[in-house]
Amino acid sequence: MPVAFYVIAALGLAVLMVVHEGGHYLAARRYGMRVIRFSIGFGPTIWKHRPKGSPTVFQIAIIPFLAYVQIAGMNPYEDNDPKDPGSYANASLWGRIVTIAGGPLANYLFASVLMFMGFLIGGRTDIDEVSMKVTVMPESPAAVSGMHDGDKVLAVNGEAIHNWDELRVAVGKHAGEAIDVLIERDGQQETKRPVVTPKGEKLEGKIQIGTPLRTTKLTVAQAAVLSVTEPPKVVYDLVKGLALWISGKIKPELSGPVGIVKQVSGAAKNGAGDYFKLLGALSAYLGGFNLLPIPALDGGRLLFLLFEAASRRKPDAKVEARIHAVGLLMMLTLIAVVTYTEIMPKH
Repeated sequence: MPVAFYVIAALGLAVLMVVHEGGHYLAARRYGMRVIRFSIGFGPTIWKHRPKGSPTVFQIAIIPFLAYVQIAGMNPYEDNDPKDPGSYANASLWGRIVTIAGGPLANYLFASVLMFMGFLIGGRTDIDEVSMKVTVMPESPAAVSGMHDGDKVLAVNGEAIHNWDELRVAVGKHAGEAIDVLIERDGQQETKRPVVTPKGEKLEGKIQIGTPLRTTKLTVAQAAVLSVTEPPKVVYDLVKGLALWISGKIKPELSGPVGIVKQVSGAAKNGAGDYFKLLGALSAYLGGFNLLPIPALDGGRLLFLLFEAASRRKPDAKVEARIHAVGLLMMLTLIAVVTYTEIMPKH
């Protein structure tokens, strides 16, 4: 894949991070907090600017990974003047809640913007389960038998097929056997004899055919509706997947920075529509994920703020900072392990 697509993918992900931190920044400024620094990336600074009359230094660092805002009074190990109105530590409880929630909320709202652009440019892609036309995997039993993309399945072993559920059942009960598949191609009917994958193998009971995708162009109004209804589905799938994983019903499928960049670069190669839709889904996912009650995430910080609201007393800021530090270390370790498995050659 051309390097340009990886660059486009990395830039898109960087925008999501900037939007996230921008949410924190705007919320903090709204409640009078002093933002000392807004940085894109980490490490040595290659560019910085402080607008006239602003307390904030905007900078770009040499390592273009993540972004952060430094808000006065958030670090409990720094001196804090209890009379400083611009300090996070002295802000109202509601102001601190909104500031922490501002990042995930910005990502969630931005997801709608990205998805609107994606659906307007690329339309809506649906699985065609009506026509009974198929896509055929290369070197699959179906391909070996002579089946092609676009063939319409009419019957299996003389049994008429009307939908995909009937097709799955008709094929699946003949594992390891050759079956007669009546197809229609270019107005002509033909019979193919694929051998169904035997029992005990990974794809048992299959001949490896799938449903084709169908793209429908959308109006501005239709794209707008989908841009509002799709982000909640992403967050719902996130919560549902975590629940299934915690209950042991599914195995976790983790992607690190390398895997995510590959996915986004693949979408960029497919076109602007797919690119914006995937970025939109990732933005909604990032917003939902950051609200999980895990130390180091915004949701973990909100948990402490909710404790303060319920108990009417502030938790020990230094204890909270240590808990978040441990959570961050664990998270970075997990990212490092996943990234290592993604870049190391598989044997």
